[in-house]
Amino acid sequence: MADLVAAIDQGTTSTRCILFDRAGTAVSSHQIEHDQIMPRAGWVEHDPLQIWQRTETVVQQSMAAAGVAASDLAAVGLTNQRETTIVWDRRTGQPYHNAIVWQDTRTAQLVGELDRSGQGDLIRERAGIPPATYFAGGKLAWLLRQVDGLRAAAESGDALFGTIDTWLLWNLTGGVDGGQHLTDVTNASRTMLMNLADLRWDPDLLELFDIPPQLLPEIVPSSHPEAFGTTRSAFGGEVVIGGVLGDQHAAMVGQVCLDEGEAKNTYGTGNFLLVNTGTEIVRSSHGLLSTVCYQFGDEPARYALEGSIAVTGSAIQWLRDQLGIVASAAEADRLARTVPDTDGLYFVPAFSGLFAPYWRADARGAIVGMTRFHTAAHLARATLESICYSSYDLVKAMEADSGITMTSLKVDGGVTKSDLTMQLQADVLGLDVIRPVVPETTALGAGYAAGLAVGVWDTAEDFRANWHEDRRWFSQIDADARAAGIAHWHKAVERTLDWVED
Repeated sequence: MADLVAAIDQGTTSTRCILFDRAGTAVSSHQIEHDQIMPRAGWVEHDPLQIWQRTETVVQQSMAAAGVAASDLAAVGLTNQRETTIVWDRRTGQPYHNAIVWQDTRTAQLVGELDRSGQGDLIRERAGIPPATYFAGGKLAWLLRQVDGLRAAAESGDALFGTIDTWLLWNLTGGVDGGQHLTDVTNASRTMLMNLADLRWDPDLLELFDIPPQLLPEIVPSSHPEAFGTTRSAFGGEVVIGGVLGDQHAAMVGQVCLDEGEAKNTYGTGNFLLVNTGTEIVRSSHGLLSTVCYQFGDEPARYALEGSIAVTGSAIQWLRDQLGIVASAAEADRLARTVPDTDGLYFVPAFSGLFAPYWRADARGAIVGMTRFHTAAHLARATLESICYSSYDLVKAMEADSGITMTSLKVDGGVTKSDLTMQLQADVLGLDVIRPVVPETTALGAGYAAGLAVGVWDTAEDFRANWHEDRRWFSQIDADARAAGIAHWHKAVERTLDWVED
């Protein structure tokens, strides 16, 4: 039996395909960025057709680099940016509108009205998450209201809704020629439309958002040999699609956070801290989300508490693309190293409001503490520090909800390539920060879910043998310096609030 698995990792800024062997080692990889479309302030969109085309390209290039064919692959796993919303015509495969990205804030008025009316409590109770611009249900409701002809197409069954996993699955399995309209439990749990307890679309939530049920994909487990079908495009032959997980849930699997109490923090476009809560749905009182962690086959679903930050790694992209003060993330790191500290400069990149633990859609980004002395280097360092301070807020909320005091933190994602940022994170937290040998654990988790479905790995516990520590950072500052920095960070956060009045 072939023991290579292909993992498609469709992220907020790029798409990659990585081939993994049974030891969890990357055999080949290819990655391409896609366009970030920003029609107006607070709106963020992607071109679904471009994402699909680049998915095909990265698959083909990764397979070519490894010199393999479809017959050499045991299974395909898929992981994706969550909450990003697409509606398309099942007859033509054409989207009705650009994808509305998870960072987009156009639904602020809609979700605000839900909360003010008291209906937000129903969403919290059934879906485990607050009414927020972050989630897919509000974006779908907005599309149904704003796109001419879409509601009629939805009610007739001609329109299909999906997050990115559903869109790619539909195209991979045939598209207009019999494509499968599916989503897994982790992605469905990010819509405000699924009942966390029974893992089904909730009729009351659909009525609340006025969403026709025939528009929605079928919800299936995250790993299953028969649930997702087989590839009919991109791979040049049929390969079983064995697993689908939202990106942060995939990272939990890749970091082997399979037992209750195990946690990880992913540093990507945003930051996402999750702790496994086992088969129990734990409700947060400190601004975190209750979500599905994963579901393998016919086993009960595992749940998690999650803290989400909208803008972390994308703040570095902002330095590159909007300000032009660096040419790459690596250059931002080098620039930040040229100064010993920020000399009192703080940057809160609340470009899409503030997510956990604040949940303030009215917030906007702020740079505070500036003097004429400050340079681009200080801003670059403040940007890296903002990632670490935001994660501090999540860790403290997680400790308060779980009753567990963390002694170390597993980290993964692209930003962990920055040794400076990881040292700053250890300093801010006062904890050991541990990076695995394979930092891109999101793709690895998707590969694990796919391989588990077809027998490449016998049980999920087999993944533990593949996890190895690459580097560990220890705090290098004293408690007084840490406390002072955190206090100033919270003062900076206060300056971002109540900025958007509508």
